[in-house]
Amino acid sequence: MPSRLLCDKRDYELLTIVREALDTEGAAAGDRRVWHPFLHPHGIKELAESRGLRIAYAVAHLLASLEAGELEQRLNALRILRMEVVDTAMGPLRRNTARVLLSVMKDLVRSPGEGRRQVELAHDFRMAATGKPRVVRAMLKRYHLLEMPEEWNQVAFDDHVHDAFTKGRKTSTHLIMDAWIKGIRRLRVIYYNYVSPGVAAELLQAAAIMGVEVRIGIEFSARFRGRFAHLVWSPRGFPDTESFLCFLAEPQVQAFMDRGREVSAFQSAYVSKALEAFNRIHAKELANLLGVEVPALDKEDFLEFVGAGQPSLLHLGSYIHGKLQPAMAAAAKTWREAWPELDEKQRERARARISACNALDPMAIADRYLEPKNNPDLENPNVPSDEPGTPSLLRLSPRELVDQLAQLHTDHKITLNLSGLRAEDVLEILYQCEGAITRLEIFNLKDHAAGQTGHVAEIARLQRAVNQGNVVTLKQVITEIMDKVSAAGGADAEDRLASLREVLHDIESLRAWYAATALEARIGSDSAGRGSKSPGMGLALADTLPRRARRQIASPTSAPLVVVPMRITALKRKTYLPRDKEGPLLSLLRRLPGMERAGSRVVEDWQVLDKSIRMETPGNIVSLGGKSASTEAPLILFPESSRQRSWVSWTYLNSKVKNVLKVLLGFAPAFLTFYLTKEWWVLAWLGALIWFSITGLRNILQSVLGGGGIRRSPLLKWNDLVSWDRLTDSLFFTGFSVPLLEYVVKTLLCERALGVTAGDDPVALFAILALANGLYISGHNMFRGLPRAAAAGNFFRTVLSIPIAVAANAVLGGVLSLAGVPDAPAVMQKWAAIVSKASSDCVAGFIEGLADRAVNMAQRRRDYRDRFSRIMDAYATLELLYPEQHAVELLAEPQKFRTAKAEAQDLEKIFIICALDLAYFWMYQPRARTAFARFMKNIPEEQRRVFFLSQKVLEGERQISLLFINGLVGANFRRALAFYLSRAKGYLATMAGYEAAFHKAE
Repeated sequence: MPSRLLCDKRDYELLTIVREALDTEGAAAGDRRVWHPFLHPHGIKELAESRGLRIAYAVAHLLASLEAGELEQRLNALRILRMEVVDTAMGPLRRNTARVLLSVMKDLVRSPGEGRRQVELAHDFRMAATGKPRVVRAMLKRYHLLEMPEEWNQVAFDDHVHDAFTKGRKTSTHLIMDAWIKGIRRLRVIYYNYVSPGVAAELLQAAAIMGVEVRIGIEFSARFRGRFAHLVWSPRGFPDTESFLCFLAEPQVQAFMDRGREVSAFQSAYVSKALEAFNRIHAKELANLLGVEVPALDKEDFLEFVGAGQPSLLHLGSYIHGKLQPAMAAAAKTWREAWPELDEKQRERARARISACNALDPMAIADRYLEPKNNPDLENPNVPSDEPGTPSLLRLSPRELVDQLAQLHTDHKITLNLSGLRAEDVLEILYQCEGAITRLEIFNLKDHAAGQTGHVAEIARLQRAVNQGNVVTLKQVITEIMDKVSAAGGADAEDRLASLREVLHDIESLRAWYAATALEARIGSDSAGRGSKSPGMGLALADTLPRRARRQIASPTSAPLVVVPMRITALKRKTYLPRDKEGPLLSLLRRLPGMERAGSRVVEDWQVLDKSIRMETPGNIVSLGGKSASTEAPLILFPESSRQRSWVSWTYLNSKVKNVLKVLLGFAPAFLTFYLTKEWWVLAWLGALIWFSITGLRNILQSVLGGGGIRRSPLLKWNDLVSWDRLTDSLFFTGFSVPLLEYVVKTLLCERALGVTAGDDPVALFAILALANGLYISGHNMFRGLPRAAAAGNFFRTVLSIPIAVAANAVLGGVLSLAGVPDAPAVMQKWAAIVSKASSDCVAGFIEGLADRAVNMAQRRRDYRDRFSRIMDAYATLELLYPEQHAVELLAEPQKFRTAKAEAQDLEKIFIICALDLAYFWMYQPRARTAFARFMKNIPEEQRRVFFLSQKVLEGERQISLLFINGLVGANFRRALAFYLSRAKGYLATMAGYEAAFHKAE
């Protein structure tokens, strides 16, 4: 098929933009689309680039900066992304649409050189940006993402993940972005032995931008019975990022972090020795297994590969895996080419080696060749030692460690990592630390995947007994643990039994320590984003997800989702928030019995009962990540045919062609129905056109009414408000309603079977037609994935059309009678379906127009709130800069900014940006004027005065023109500058009029 029928021109433009953003050598070309991060996505930068391409550039720029870029670049990219994608997504599934957009763009960025695949992904991106529920849900399934509630109140979390500054693959910004995509709302990132202020700052700021609740946990190792127990310290009680960074800067904290750095350096020394041992011993073994040459590893190159992270065995496994990939791919190619000449024995060997290559991921390499068990000649860092050079932190017992942590900060939580621990170990450590350990990581998804959670059930039972505080139960559990230890025996059995007897004789103390503060449970994935067999990040409580997501989880084909054998009880909670201002009618209504909550805004969330976490099969906790994504495609001996596809699917057909086909496919059954069933030439030839005209006019009426009606901005033309894609969808489905209503219902059912006609019983006829039409409309609404409320509304609006249809039929009958038309009832019967259709669409145009109006009004309120809060924040900063004078004087006379402090001049730029965006809202955005008037009524007079004065910065034409020229909206600034120069004075005059009107009203 000719390439012009594949996707759209805008898809190729989008792909060009993505390539520009990722082309580090072409930075100058990409700079033309670098906008100021404070510009609103619905504001003046719409004149510089279309929304779809701006979103694409924002995502691509962010993903490019994750791999190469400074901290501030990554955070600025994330801020722009949040505004462009998350805050402005359209449709009934706004947040899920944003998640899909990010997922598609990540896929697009990671498909370099795959021309057709990239174009198809670009098309997917633009289609998802429309927010159509059916498209969005299909994309969610493709990317193995569960649908999340639009209220964003799901219980989704992960209490154990790693970023690139330990053993993870992703930077903190990348990690937060991926967590948001998966729907995670609470995250705890674990660092080993210490955390750097810069790392903490990036993580906390990125989380604040995306609205993810994040905690920092620092894992320390403490000596316990010849091995190390791992405790995670989470300092709390910091209101913002700055306060946490100030805490890290305290001398005693810095000294403790320096001791942690010593531990990391000590542990990293083993990694270097493991690299040397691999070169010396294991490389040959691996070469024999895979049948490829294993290159020698270079320590400096490895450290460069690790970057800012702490070198770990997982890093080394990833490094080795990357070095092997070219050789393994070349070997697979050689075997494929030689396959016809190989005998059966050689083919079997080739199959075995391909299988071995595919089974080898970073975790497998680390486990088979790098762990201390496979290098017995190296000193094991996981075994406590008193040798000189052992860091002081590694010489502490759990009790000594928690005591030192308590001296650093009183408000903290300490979690005991249960990996490698049994119930008797946990009981001893809890008792020794005297209640200082407040949490147990009761379930680790990585250990679960490795089959290492057999000890969890007994520990969970111990935890429940401790939290219940029942002496009898607690004594029974401790006794059973002692019996098990006694039966198992061992060198330290007597010493352990003595320690457990001490606990048994002091149950009251154990009970008292956890009487006020429960021993909480935490569940984490331990995800590092490396290795195809390791679990991905994220877990969710299934009960808090939408019905579709719960059905997907319960489906036998729900892989790669994993249902964890843990259960949590969560209670749904509704909070009713009264309005700030209530009118007299609403106040009177709220006094009536049962109407106390009338007019209140309802906020729904979930209250998790922490003590309810328990092991149970089946559980109600589902993993959100399946397995970590592999960065390499599996090697294959028999690739699928590489023959170029000569056809495109309906999904990737050019949109203009697709829209024409949709109209034609809908028109065909409509035309054939009228042509084959009507004798009168008007209906036979023009009936379908009349039917389609009614639908088209209804869609236009709906769009214009929703966008502002006759009071819209003069810069908004009526066709700017019409969604032509939505119009063609309506025409497609309305075409199939013609044979249903005109022939099946009206002719076969009503006229022939029931004897009901427009002349004899118009009420019954139009009621039946309305019911059939309502069922059809709600049916295709559900098929298209629209919300149930919309489908139900479209059904009941047909009921409202019945009296209109009856009245229209009566008027038609009267006109025909006055005109002397013979057999008027027969003529009325011919037009009955069209009359019913027109009546239904009149009601639909009005109701759906009001629905579109509500959507536009809600979006404009969000837009105005955003700009208003930005103005107020800037003004508050301005007041702090001039403590002895009124900052409002600067706003009243903007020229004073020229001689003000440098910080004040920076704030002036923020005022200018906000004013430009607000002027653009006023002139171009649907329903902006109505929303503005309503928004300003609820603003206190003092803040309203600041707002109107802040708009006066638009008087500085020369300065603002220079801002545009210097790249405020990128290099494509001409339309934006022309808009400002031609419309700013009129906008300022309008604002002055509003200010005077509000002042007079006060």
